[in-house]
Amino acid sequence: MLTPESVDFWIEPLESHHNREAFNCGNEQLDRYLHSIATQDKKRNIAIPYVIFDRERQKIIGYYTLSMSGINLESLPQSIAIKLPKYPLVGVTLIGRLAVALDYRGYGWGKLLIMDALCRSLGVSKTTGCFAVVVEAIDDEAVRFYQRFEFQTFPDQPYKLFRTLKNIAQIFGAVNKN
Repeated sequence: MLTPESVDFWIEPLESHHNREAFNCGNEQLDRYLHSIATQDKKRNIAIPYVIFDRERQKIIGYYTLSMSGINLESLPQSIAIKLPKYPLVGVTLIGRLAVALDYRGYGWGKLLIMDALCRSLGVSKTTGCFAVVVEAIDDEAVRFYQRFEFQTFPDQPYKLFRTLKNIAQIFGAVNKN
């Protein structure tokens, strides 16, 4: 089995030694991004792609991207927006893409990817203004995946979800006492 317990893996930023062309998650858009766009985004500092790399098999197990973004305060649920300063935009970390190779599906790699992305986002929030982590789900299955990790949908955008950094800090035991 190709479980995290049985594979010698490492999570790291995408580098030239990673064989991007062999990656296949079954979604042409996500595959094409890793094959031909991810390194350009990294060079231009548009998004930072991270990969889980199977060191024994020399294969990318999965990947995600992180970048900074902003959301309109009005797009948040009123119960949350009312507690925030009345700025037109609120800073967020965007998980732009997240995919797991077909060979590794069903073994918990997606959970490992999302937890790593949330942990890195929490670290970024210590040096930048960041209210939440936002994702844009590609389909209904992806929406359900993110909801399992306590992401909430935006009121008028069912494929756009968020999770506050305050909530994320609680799962990592890093609650700010101030």
